[in-house]
Parts: sequence; C-alpha cells; structure tokens
Amino acid sequence: MPQLGETVTEGTITKWLKAVGDTVAVDEPLFEVSTDKVDSEVPSPVAGVLTEIVVPEGDTVEVGVRLAVVGDAGSAPAPAEPASPPEPASTAEPASPPEPAPEAASPPPPAPAPAAAPVPAAPRSPATPAAAAPAAAAPGPTSAGIVTSPLVRKMIGERGLDPAAITGTGEGGRITRRDVESAAANRTGSPAPAPSPRPSRDSAPPPAPRTTTGDERIPFDNIRRRTAEHMVASKAVSAHVATAVEVDFEAVERVRRTHGVPFRAEEGFGLTYLPFIVRAYCDAVHSFPSVNASVDGDALVVHHDVNVGIAVDLEFAGLIAPVVRAADTLRLRTVAREINQLAQRARSKALGPDEIMGGTFTITNMGPFGTLFTVPIINQPQVAILATDGVRKRPVVVEGPDGDDAIAIHATGVLTLSWDHRAFDGAYAASFLHTLGEILETRDWEAELA
Repeated sequence: MPQLGETVTEGTITKWLKAVGDTVAVDEPLFEVSTDKVDSEVPSPVAGVLTEIVVPEGDTVEVGVRLAVVGDAGSAPAPAEPASPPEPASTAEPASPPEPAPEAASPPPPAPAPAAAPVPAAPRSPATPAAAAPAAAAPGPTSAGIVTSPLVRKMIGERGLDPAAITGTGEGGRITRRDVESAAANRTGSPAPAPSPRPSRDSAPPPAPRTTTGDERIPFDNIRRRTAEHMVASKAVSAHVATAVEVDFEAVERVRRTHGVPFRAEEGFGLTYLPFIVRAYCDAVHSFPSVNASVDGDALVVHHDVNVGIAVDLEFAGLIAPVVRAADTLRLRTVAREINQLAQRARSKALGPDEIMGGTFTITNMGPFGTLFTVPIINQPQVAILATDGVRKRPVVVEGPDGDDAIAIHATGVLTLSWDHRAFDGAYAASFLHTLGEILETRDWEAELA
C-alpha cells in the first residue's frame, strides 16, 4: 500500500483494474483505493504480468503492506491444464454401442419417419440456438477495439461522450482519464438539454406508496466513517464560534451578467460566485493573517502561503476538499479554472495526494443548494472555515445620487465564518468578515476579467 499523504496510515482496496495474468505497463492504473483523504486510482510502479493479488477488494490494510505481485512475462501463471479432454476420450468408448443403431436404421426405409420423433427438441427458441451461444460468449469491448478501465468507462458515461470518438493515448490505444477530460473540454457546440417544464403543484403526481417498513442498517463506508471521526474530533478540539454577515453581491452579479456567456464559451464552464469569494478572501486575509493559521499545542502557527481548500460534494457519497495552492497569486479567471478542474477530478476519483494536502483555510459552498445560513465544522488543524450560502435577489436600501435612500433589487447572500476561539476573538472575526464583504461589494471586478 503506497503512502497517499503524510497523515494517511491505511487504505481500502475498492477495485482491482487488472486480473491475474494481465499484462501491466508502468503508470497504468492497477487498482482503486479509498482513504480518509481521497479515493483514487493507483498506477503500477513497474511493468510486467500480474501474477498474484494478495489483498482482495474490500480489505483495509496499512501503508507498506504488500498488495500484489507483478513479475516478468515468463512468470505468468500457467493456464489451467486441460485434463478433462483425455477423460472424455475414455468415456467415448461406450459411445460405440449407438453405432449399430444407425446400421439397423438403414434397412427399413420408413425409419426416417420415427426419426422425426427427436424433432420436437429441434424447435429451439431464438434465445437458445447452439450456434448463437459461442457468439454471445465472445467478449465485447465498450467499442470497437477500445480498451478502458471501469473508472474511465464511468467518466465517459457521466460526460455523455462517445468512446469511439476519443483517441486513446495510453498503451495499445487505451483511453486514459486525461483523454476523457480533454475530449470533454474540447467538446463545443453540443446543445444543452431543454429544461423540463416545472410541474405545478396541482399536476404533481401523488407520492409513491411505501414498499418497505421498519428500519434498515447501512454500515458506514470508509470515507463516511473517517469523515465522522474527523468531525467529532474537530468539535472536541476546537472552541467553535460562528459569525455571519450579509453581503450585497450586485457588483459581482453585474460582471457575471456581462461576462458570463463569453466566459462560458472561452472556458467551457460557468462563472459562479465562488471564485469571486476566493479572490476576496485572498485580499482580506493579508490584513487578518490569524485566519490563515492552525493551532499547534499552545501556539498559533500563521501560514504565509495561502492554500484554499474547496469542499466538493461527491454525489452525496462523501466530501473532499482539494486545494487551490498559492491562491493569492492567481487572478479571477485562473482561480475559477482551478476550482472547476479540481472539482471534476475529485468526482472522477482522479485526485492525487498532493492535491488534498497542505490546505490553510477551507471554503464550503452550499449556495447551489439554495441554503440561507450554514454553520460548518472546522477542518482541523485549521482555525476557520467559511460557508457561502445561496445568493438571491432581495429588496435592499441603497443611497441615491442625491443622498436620499431608495429601495432597489440586488443579489444578496450570507457568508458565515466558523472559527476557533483559541486562535482569536469575536472582534477579529467580525472585522475580517466585514472586510471580506466590503471587497466583494466595492472591488472593480471588470478589471479582473479584462
């Protein structure tokens, strides 16, 4: 089991991508592993033939444990001996008695009529022809001559791609996950599916009747178990406090309305509020460095590198926070691209260990789910985490050109900071949030996308 991060001590084998006897190339995906940090494919460090699988799927082992044996081509396991053919040869001797039967059948010409008796066995259904059985048993690849791993096939299906249209760059034309990501990024002009009409409350179908009763016990998988352990430990270690501010996102919204369509055409994905918030955080944290810190015993360790973890939902099966490194050195467009690419790799289990390590601050984005107010749990050993909730149009009071107050419709949302009272106090947290909101409201975001 390889070392998949500084704090990772064990991993669970979720799937073997090769079988005993298969040829393995260097850096070719060999198996999938799940740890408390990441679910990913692990490439083979050597080339050869997989001669033995030591740890089966579903087993959890510590780092350093031998998982499999890869030998040279000569060490491939010998195929099973066809010992059965000689035995049928001996049993073929009793088959000689039936031979006289055809001889006896030759004298009487009417014998063919009784021979029609076996014919009832002849009318086979289309599903049971003897000749069709071998054809059905013939292995059928996902497409003509294309070889893919289960993970790559899943990625192709999720992105709605045609595997026959993807050029494989792996050994023997094998399609890799990078080929799929490249094909998805290069695909342009595909019409978006038309939105289905929203059913009215009166036309909504009645709720489906319950098919089961009682309780069902669902054991935690590896990622859920580790998440639970970390969250409970965080609540036990940190003195959690939550502070929230309401932010007027109208300046951001104007840029999204103006540049959203060109941005999507250029980058291949939408311009959300999240990269604006990351950029604003990177500017605000320089005035409040204790937010970008961790606790070590009785000391506060302030990090001068700003590495922002972005929590990504894994289709309700878990949560992971890949890291945008040196985020304070990136402009808005680059931040948006990094967030999008990290989220895609997280959901396709293609993250590397270095992409989830070293975060100094975390942002969890509940906005797409339309939430109003979220109080997240701190990602240890960090001292703070920011929750971004849904942005909606609401009436707000604004000051007009003549100094009079007026009511306008603006896009507004709530930002909530969960912070560790061991690291700083309420006034510090409130001042940081105020500065963050002020940057979002007053920054010249047009210049960021110029």
